[in-house]
Amino acid sequence: MNAPHDPIAAALSEDVGAGDLTAQFFTDPNQRSGARIFCKADAVLAGVETAREVFHRIDPALALRVVRHDGDALSPGDTVLEIEGSTASIVTAERTALNFIQRLSGVATLTRRYVKAVEGTGARILDTRKTTPGLRLLEKAAVAAGGGTNHRIGLYDMVMVKDNHLAARGDIEALRASITRFKAAHPAVRVELEADTLEQLRAFLGLNHVDVILLDNMDNTALRTCVELAAGRVQIEASGGVNLDTVRGIAETGVNFISVGALTHSAGAVDFSLEIHHA
Repeated sequence: MNAPHDPIAAALSEDVGAGDLTAQFFTDPNQRSGARIFCKADAVLAGVETAREVFHRIDPALALRVVRHDGDALSPGDTVLEIEGSTASIVTAERTALNFIQRLSGVATLTRRYVKAVEGTGARILDTRKTTPGLRLLEKAAVAAGGGTNHRIGLYDMVMVKDNHLAARGDIEALRASITRFKAAHPAVRVELEADTLEQLRAFLGLNHVDVILLDNMDNTALRTCVELAAGRVQIEASGGVNLDTVRGIAETGVNFISVGALTHSAGAVDFSLEIHHA
């Protein structure tokens, strides 16, 4: 297994590289400034600590004050981070910090819209593994800031047996044996199975050690039937065909979870700017 990925180091490497040529030749190395990062839209904040860390990595001598915190609702003009110190350092870190905060706030803002859409139903909004490579932990933290619930982080912390696994593995008895063998080795790890039909659901309900059944691309009538069949024996997750127009109806079928890949693969950026003034 490779060493843990450092997304801030990777982002600064690709942007700053061997050094900020513009800052080196077109700013006074002795000049000090104050600056603020502020939001330019209605949004939910995420990534402010990541942005703060970007400035710290560029120049540990910068004075940084977090004004608003992840999960906060923002209005246009709201300041989220204040910076004071070397002007050259501030402008060198500016774009990378903004890139993180605008991307992560976009995820949090979209997540909050889905969470509000299902309010009162008892269903929880889940993220997926459809994340930006290298940014998974940050994007999942942004989902949480928006009020969503994190699904598995990766392939290592939960079993999710999907259609391709089932096609490769064979019949229900082979699946039963695999689950038994897995739970003997990893008793605390959750097991989820994907069902595409009512017949599959019925078969899966006869298995031990199954925590969640994922219902993929079923209409609301089928979802209700599946919830009734499960009768609380396992948790039920719905996926497929989920958007802001359909999510409320899906939630009202009684499912426990609704997974939404769009939270991370289709979230737009929120507009933030850095405004600088001389100290």
